[in-house]
Amino acid sequence: MAQQIFHSSIEGAQHGAKSLTEFLAYAKRSGAAGAQPSNYMLQGGKLFKSAKEIREAFAGAELTLDGISCHCPFWVQTTAWTGSPTIRPFIPPEVAKKSPAEIEKWAENYLLKLFDLAAELGVKVLPMFWGTAFGWEVASGYPWGFWAGGDYDFIKEGKERFVKKTARLRKEANARGLYLCHEIHPGTGAMCADDFNLLVEICGGDKCLAVNADPSHCWEGESWETRFLKVGPRVYAAHIKNFVVRPGLALRMMEPAWGKRGMQFVDLPSGDINMQRYAELLIHIGYPTRYCKVMRRSTAPLVVEAESAHKDLDWTSANGIAYVRDHLTWPGATGSFEDGMGA
Repeated sequence: MAQQIFHSSIEGAQHGAKSLTEFLAYAKRSGAAGAQPSNYMLQGGKLFKSAKEIREAFAGAELTLDGISCHCPFWVQTTAWTGSPTIRPFIPPEVAKKSPAEIEKWAENYLLKLFDLAAELGVKVLPMFWGTAFGWEVASGYPWGFWAGGDYDFIKEGKERFVKKTARLRKEANARGLYLCHEIHPGTGAMCADDFNLLVEICGGDKCLAVNADPSHCWEGESWETRFLKVGPRVYAAHIKNFVVRPGLALRMMEPAWGKRGMQFVDLPSGDINMQRYAELLIHIGYPTRYCKVMRRSTAPLVVEAESAHKDLDWTSANGIAYVRDHLTWPGATGSFEDGMGA
């Protein structure tokens, strides 16, 4: 008998104004079967809520805990060395006053405590992204060949820096059986599939280096199919999100207003990406099988992260949950459509 492959879930980071219980109640009302809270939603007590309290919250909402979104603290940990102010929104004010090295250490310790909580909860999948370990010059994608000179080599230095700065986190993640699922997109530690595979190579094939598939970040030449076929065996998490590219507008411009940008995130049904094909690709590369094995689940989540410059966030996310539930939770094929021909 054909089995359902996916279930509808939702990312918590965009809904950070809600408490954990408020977020879970919203997810349930919207028709989700599971949820992926952000690390901030789990904060409480000395640092985090107890595993018991979190389990009870999910049980009360009748939702599965599908992973923990922790992009922000990882961004801080691998970007602090640059002195960039972009880390400040994600750390306490008193920590922001410290030196880059102290901030990096604070973020590392924070993440190690989050690892302990994830392990106690039985969560093996942590969607995240590495920060600018190779520096802002390389992250800019500047096309001229000034990444190396007589007394510097940004790529070589970046490789050494990434291996060193992530060593303890990778070691402790492996000790707990965790998968650190990098969300590949511009400006991060790996901006395309080849970048991510480079990180795996320089870290000796480290098992914990995984991928959070998100097709909405494939808007600068590398298609989502090309990207996720290249990193397929490392995909342990999956967001579902859509975008539009507006013809004739620059994709990289100094425009802070989303509504004026050349690339815009949109609700799932109206964007440029064929969500059906994306879900099928995830099956092709083995994501649901991989996720279900490590998380001991019968279905894998398609985690909605629908955003829009023009539509209310709660409406857009609820619309995305309904779209996944109604259109992407079909039963999987158990054989070829040719099997019954001529019978």
